[in-house]
Amino acid sequence: MCAYPFVSARTYKGFVADCCAKRTATPVCHPTGHRLGSVSEANTSTSRTGGVSQVDGLQENHLDESPRGLIIMAVVGVAVGILSGLFGIGGGTVIVPALVWLGLTQRHAAATSMMAIVPTAVSGVVSYAMEGDVDWVAAALVFCGMFVGGQIGSWLLSKLPELVLRWAFVLFLVFVIVNQAMSNPSRDARIVMHAGTIAGLVAFGLIAGILAGLLGIGGGAICVPALSILFGASDLIARGTSLLAMFPNAITTSVANVRRHLVHVKAALIIGITAAITAPLGTWIAAAVSPRAGAILFTVYLCVLLVRSLWVAIQAIRR
Repeated sequence: MCAYPFVSARTYKGFVADCCAKRTATPVCHPTGHRLGSVSEANTSTSRTGGVSQVDGLQENHLDESPRGLIIMAVVGVAVGILSGLFGIGGGTVIVPALVWLGLTQRHAAATSMMAIVPTAVSGVVSYAMEGDVDWVAAALVFCGMFVGGQIGSWLLSKLPELVLRWAFVLFLVFVIVNQAMSNPSRDARIVMHAGTIAGLVAFGLIAGILAGLLGIGGGAICVPALSILFGASDLIARGTSLLAMFPNAITTSVANVRRHLVHVKAALIIGITAAITAPLGTWIAAAVSPRAGAILFTVYLCVLLVRSLWVAIQAIRR
């Protein structure tokens, strides 16, 4: 759609073509005669329906919705569901890079990922709860912090430059990998509640919520190692509790993102529903492997993702 709805499509296309041909910093006017400033200033004019750049013929945010693109989204959903059940994560570490590859900006991919996490987390937590591997009190405390943090993260998501978001994602992955390498998970340990634990869980939830809203992740990749290392939960309880804490936060953050026109709803539903179907398979695998084997698998997966994300961030600087 034309960025200026009161201008005919033919006139607007001619104006855009002229801008592309000249590529100068001289003042220009749009087809109605109103002064825009320089061409570079005109290029910053965007549609408010999804943040798509319309001037100079470039679409900075265009998702591939061809049959190939839809198949890729479904495959991503299958993988996310298994990983969510296996590691207790929302799957944003897979969804965000995949959506960026399919054409969304980092900002819109992060927001769309957060919505896709909702059905994924619900399916996973049901599977863990049926085996008694959910600490309901700890999850409620973490969510209290995540609720506030998620709103802060969503606000930052709409304000920070694209390059900052890419490098924040890289630093986040490094942090999680280091924590996983240090962990020695147990299958029998449980969280012991006292005043310090309660305050710690809420404070941790605040930090996790900010990162979740900012990076488009559910927070599980942060919560699972933290619940084990800092609060003494077993690997299975950490995963089940993480999933329970994240899905209410994913809902509230997604509402904020939708209001800011950052979510591609169709992509979120395709990935989220597919992931919800396959999440119980991941939960079954998690119970079948040893705690240490599960931690090693998670670390390997994150290292592969780190290499790719680092490459993308470096390429963004070179541009």
